[in-house]
Amino acid sequence: MWTKAIEDALGVTKRNIKRFGDRFPHVSMGDEHYSLNNNTEWTAGFWSGILWLCSEYAEDPIYREQAVKTVRNFRTRMDHKVIFDHHDIGFLYSLSSKAQWILERNTAARQLTLEAADMLMKRWRESAGLIQAWGREGDPVNGGRIIIDCLLNLPLLLWASEQTGDPSYRRAAELHARKARRFLVRGDDSSYHTFYFDPATGEAIRGGTHQGYNDGSTWTRGQAWGIYGFALISRYLQSAEMLETAKRLGRYFVAHLPEDQVAYWDFDAPVGPDTKRDSSASAIAACGLLEIAGQLPADDPERRVFRGAAEASMKSLAENYSTQGAEDAEGLLKHGSYSVRGGDSPDDYTIWGDYYYLEALMRLERGIPGYWYER
Repeated sequence: MWTKAIEDALGVTKRNIKRFGDRFPHVSMGDEHYSLNNNTEWTAGFWSGILWLCSEYAEDPIYREQAVKTVRNFRTRMDHKVIFDHHDIGFLYSLSSKAQWILERNTAARQLTLEAADMLMKRWRESAGLIQAWGREGDPVNGGRIIIDCLLNLPLLLWASEQTGDPSYRRAAELHARKARRFLVRGDDSSYHTFYFDPATGEAIRGGTHQGYNDGSTWTRGQAWGIYGFALISRYLQSAEMLETAKRLGRYFVAHLPEDQVAYWDFDAPVGPDTKRDSSASAIAACGLLEIAGQLPADDPERRVFRGAAEASMKSLAENYSTQGAEDAEGLLKHGSYSVRGGDSPDDYTIWGDYYYLEALMRLERGIPGYWYER
């Protein structure tokens, strides 16, 4: 099953190379065609990551050639400092230049990735003890705000610390992760999407949401970011505490799935015939569950449980949500949601959903874990 799904993804990606040219896909907007940009969105790295994954699986050089072109584009983005007033620099450069370094030991790619880590470090706020998610320093609304998505950006800093021996990267990532663990993860193992702190003192103010159903609900993609993020941080820090947090979030996610094992957009949204799914949340969660399983001893009974849950979701995604067999499809996964709450691509292709779907398939078929850490 996984082989067929991967080979179909290779075909879609090869056609997309011709369709997209040197532009980057973001989301579709109701018409089954990806909106394209000139590497200006926070999502551009996912297209690069898809290309690198395909290059690892297939002998056809077209995937690597296009992947290398995207890294050159990321070099230009860094040189011109194009839209970096957010924390998603890890998403951008872990799956582009860091991927090239991991696969090819390209020193220019390594240098570019270290520059990206330095750019992310500019968002560290020492007085509050956090990495500011959005906006410029001193922003009256976002100056002390974190969001759970940032956990997937922290591996960039942890990698940079390993590469350079500079402990400042690791310190910032670890302190932010501990703050996220304390305030974003609720006592029942659900999660806040976002949390506000006093930017001057770091004092906690309140939890909230940006894309979830309401401030107290559990946005499923946020929960998925938490599963995978804490699992990756656990791998870097060798932290049983972080791994247990990932497991807690994972158990909650799996326990609240509907019968077909693919998440609705928010675990607390009323369910009816028109309630939107988020296939991307389930794809991200599958990667996280597989990462957790990979860190557990072979004789740990939960190893099989987490892997089994990932396989169940991936089977449903491949059979019921993928575009397999559709020759003109531009996306790999249908029924992803960018922002149901905001009415922004609520039932569409999402390039991050496509990336994590393919990464999970590659983990299952070849044991290839993406580009979040050195292999």
